[in-house]
Amino acid sequence: MKPTLIYSVAASLDGYIARPDGRIDWLDAIQASSDEHSYHAVYDGIDALLMGRMTFDALMALEGGWPYPGKPCRVLTRHPHEQLPEGVSMHHCTPIEALTEQAEQGHQRIWLVGGGSLAGNCFAAGLLDELVVSVVPYVLGAGIPMFSSGLERSLRLHKQRNFSSGVVQLHYQVLAENPASAAL
Repeated sequence: MKPTLIYSVAASLDGYIARPDGRIDWLDAIQASSDEHSYHAVYDGIDALLMGRMTFDALMALEGGWPYPGKPCRVLTRHPHEQLPEGVSMHHCTPIEALTEQAEQGHQRIWLVGGGSLAGNCFAAGLLDELVVSVVPYVLGAGIPMFSSGLERSLRLHKQRNFSSGVVQLHYQVLAENPASAAL
């Protein structure tokens, strides 16, 4: 059985998840706010994580150590790293191979932590089941897009939340087929 893949991500109002150089310093003010932004709900509701190498490297550069203890994490990369936090493994494989292996290990809800390239590949392959976007009231003007794929797909809004920080969180179900293109 295919696990559920959830892409939960913070994005600027103009759809970027990081600056062109990968920095996410523009999120500092939001992270310092008293709002919880549902991070713990997402984290408590998943069994494992999937991420790309650039996201892993960006997270390792942050102060405070590995931010995802207690959950197995698979990092997709062509160049494995020698020193890894506990529970982290690096593999050169396709997203479907990684998800299959995670499902075989009993993981049914997997958080796609990022980044835009991996998310685009998963989206294009039809692997993405849920999209949780925390839209941050900030315009970057350029950067790494939420998806690096030009594929169209319809989404169904499951729920939305507003926070005093100005963040609007949109939780979508990814529909299997785009009804507009199916009618053509």
